[in-house]
Amino acid sequence: NTHLKSVAEGKKDFDGAVSWAQLQLDMINFMGLNSKSIDNLIVTSILLSLGKMKITLEQVDYVSALGRLALSPDEKIKFMGQLDDILKYMDTLASVSTDNVEPMAGPVELFTPLREDLVRPSLSVDQALANAPSSDGSSFVVPKIIE
Repeated sequence: NTHLKSVAEGKKDFDGAVSWAQLQLDMINFMGLNSKSIDNLIVTSILLSLGKMKITLEQVDYVSALGRLALSPDEKIKFMGQLDDILKYMDTLASVSTDNVEPMAGPVELFTPLREDLVRPSLSVDQALANAPSSDGSSFVVPKIIE
């Protein structure tokens, strides 16, 4: 708890940081966390209060519920940071000017190399049907699959 008090007393170093009471409420909500998890929670709370994080724990809960994932408090804090990094990267991508860029289906232009279409000798109808279990004239006979 001395570490927590030092963080709370040093909050003057963080302009607009979470108050000591808010930190306590956050920790109460996450009872049973180890000291590393509590430290992560404090750092996360401070970053949230400074507007440095783009996602909240409630939003992580919502996304994990959509994915039907049961996350531990440690995992929630971990994924909160990872999702925040993804959202910040989206901001970076959004800041890039695309005014003179043609719309594309993907980031790399794909092409299918085709050979020249040439007529070549192939099997005769009799040769193609030679190993067929059943045939009718020049066609394969197969079991009916659609009613």
